[in-house]
Parts: sequence; C-alpha cells; structure tokens
Amino acid sequence: MALEIKSIKGTADVLPSDSYKWQFVERKFLDTARKYGFGEIRVPTFEDKRLFIRSVGDTTDVVQKEMYTFTDQGGRELALRPEGTAGVNRAVIENGLINGALPVKLSYAISCFRAEKPQAGRMREFHQLGMELFGSPSPSADAEVIAFVSEFFRLLGIQGISLEINSIGCKECRKNYHAALKSYFEARKDQLCETCLERLDKNPLRILDCKNPECHEVAKDAPVVLDYLCDDCKAHFEGLKKRLDALGVQYTVNPRIVRGLDYYVRTVFEFVSSDLGAQSTVCGGGRYDGLIKSLGGPDQPGIGYAMGVERLLMVMKAQGIEIPAPAPCDLYIGSIGEDASVEALRLCDILRKEGFSAECDIVGRSVKAQMKYADKIGARFSMVLGDNELAEKKASVKNMATGENTEVSLDGEPLKAFLYNAGLDDLSDSLKGTLGGILENMGTSPAPEVKE
Repeated sequence: MALEIKSIKGTADVLPSDSYKWQFVERKFLDTARKYGFGEIRVPTFEDKRLFIRSVGDTTDVVQKEMYTFTDQGGRELALRPEGTAGVNRAVIENGLINGALPVKLSYAISCFRAEKPQAGRMREFHQLGMELFGSPSPSADAEVIAFVSEFFRLLGIQGISLEINSIGCKECRKNYHAALKSYFEARKDQLCETCLERLDKNPLRILDCKNPECHEVAKDAPVVLDYLCDDCKAHFEGLKKRLDALGVQYTVNPRIVRGLDYYVRTVFEFVSSDLGAQSTVCGGGRYDGLIKSLGGPDQPGIGYAMGVERLLMVMKAQGIEIPAPAPCDLYIGSIGEDASVEALRLCDILRKEGFSAECDIVGRSVKAQMKYADKIGARFSMVLGDNELAEKKASVKNMATGENTEVSLDGEPLKAFLYNAGLDDLSDSLKGTLGGILENMGTSPAPEVKE
C-alpha cells in the first residue's frame, strides 16, 4: 500500500545512522562555547510576527517572501522563526539579562524555517548553531566571536574555509552611501527585478544582496561601502583587522558583503567553502548595535552569527572527516525460556545503569535469530542463557569478532579473572567491574581483586 502522508518538501528526517553526527557537532559547539563564556539559551520556535518585521526588516526576502506565518486561535499574527538573533534579543530584553552584568554571552542550537526553494544546503526547515554577544561596542567583541568560529572549524578538522569581512558602516555614514547607491541604480532601473525596484527607495543596500542574476551583474560595479565610512566606523574596522591579525585569524576584505538582514551595522562577515557549490556560505553574522533599542530595550550594542548544521556536515563529508560513531553494543545476552529471558533482562538493566550498552531479546526470537540480531547491531560479545546455564551458573561468552567461545562460571569469584584471561582487555575497566558486580546481584560472593 502506498504511503499517503509523506514529509513536507524542504524538510528531512535525520535517522540514527546520521543523528550521531549532528549530536557530535552540536555537543562540540556548545561545549566549546562554554569555554568562551557563552551559556546556552533556548527560545520559542514561533514568535509574534512583528518581532521579525521590526528586526530582520520589511524589505528583506526573509520577511517579504520566506516567513511561515499563521494566525492562532486568539487572532495573534505569529511566525515560525526564520533566524535566531531576533528571538534571542527579545528574550534578553524580556528576561532582564541586558540589565545585569555585561557582556551577556549566549549560544544556541535551534531549528529555523524559511519558505525557500529547496536545494542542496538550503532547506525549508534548517538548523543553526549561533552566538550572540551583548553590551560591548569594542572591535574586541567582534574579534572574539569571529575567532571562536575559526577555532571551532579547526576543532572539527575542517580546512579550506575562508573568512571574508566587511564594514557596512553606521546609520549616519550609510546615508551618503545609500544616496550614492540610489543614484547608481536609478540610472539602471530597466535592468532591475521588480523586488529591487521596490527596494530602490526604501533600502537600496538590499539590492546588493539580490539573488537575481541580472541584478547581481548590475551590482558588480556599484559604489563600495568602504569608501563612505565615517571616521569612527573606519577606526572600528581597522581595530577589528588589528585584533584578527594578533589572533592569527586569516581573512579577506570583501566590500560586497552586506548580509541579508536589516539589523546589521558596521562589521559583517562570512565563512565560505568551495565544497558547497553555489551555497558557499557556511557561517555568517555581524554587528547589530541598534537592535536592542529598536525592540524596546536599553541602547546596548550586540554582535552575533549563525552557521548552518546541514552545510557544516556537507563540508565535513566532502573533506572526508570521520565523525566518531557511537560505541556498539557491549554485550548481547540471548535467552532460551521464560526464566532465562527474565534473567537476561535483569542483567541488561544492571549494565545499562552503569552506562554500558547491553541488549537482550524482547521480541520472542529463536536463539538463531537472536544471534543474527546481535551480529546486525554490532555487538562485541554475546552470551546465551538457558535453564542449564541458570542452574549451573555457567555460560559461554562469544567474541563476535573472532568467534572464540569461552565457558565462564557465573558462580562467584572466577568471573572477574575470566574477563582478563579471556582476552577481553578492550573492555573498559568500568565494564569489567560492572560484570563482576553482576555476581553480587545474583546473590554470590564478590569477585576477588585481580592483580595485573
């Protein structure tokens, strides 16, 4: 029978064969972030639609074309979050974090939603790792978050990712730049798409970020923002470069980077990879000094970024970076009969509580089928319990890699010695002790200390 209900286009299931890779990257990110003083924050999946309009900008593609919006039962206009910065800024204001000790340093691992055309590295539900830092106007803050990303890529073993930086100035110095852009594009109106024609009066800077090939070609010869920076913005940008040089972070100045969201000022940056084809940006961010104030909070500066988990994993795969797979099942305990089945389940429970992977039959398979299953799940060792094993307190342990079988006494002291003598030294010391402890749970005397 054909499946009637399938996943929505632009979404994807992450199966156990891949989910451990996601967990590895997310844990590595959050653990490293804590070392830099960034605590994890979790914000709602949906927010008041006005939050994104006021922060992301009503002239952006995100707001005009890509947001998933809906009206709830109370008549509220809501939106699934298209990015993380706006929600974190709202949370920082609402929970009073910005009124405490500064800087406020936050990290997150979230899912986001945009109604974009699905393609490699660009999904309608996608996942981001990000950081936001509030309360510091210094280029040192910019350098710290950028240096973190560079170090994170190094820790993952990723190579060949290039950092591109730019400054788009503050609101004051951008006025002259906007005027220059408007004049330039006015003379070329007949070459612009309809969306960019609408942007021409409201925000000509957005034209530089248009994905339309014709608009992109026209924008190549547009005025460069670095030529219009005020003295303070020039000093800030030079300060950033000085600090990146001191940290040994290599970069290229790309005056065409503007980023796609309206809240950015001064520093903007992207980490790009040649392993992603057209979707080359792995990580992007920048400074947003006026955003907190525009959302009703105090006038505090901020800077942040986000990187796509899907794209990150694509780069790692392209570069042949192996992500460590989870440890296989340590011990599969097969069983014959009701009493043996109960005992196998109890022994597995003991092992699991000690942090080990143990499996037993819960389906009612034959012994042959149980052993086939043990092989399929990659069990390192297997043991079969039946009435005789329970009565005699002896069982045969099989090394699944070599096929070697060894009879083990379950009647007390010999068990721990067996774990050494049977060539099971690849088991952790803790598991050795745990298996020895099984004897105590079976009502036998403790295993003796074995001298190496």
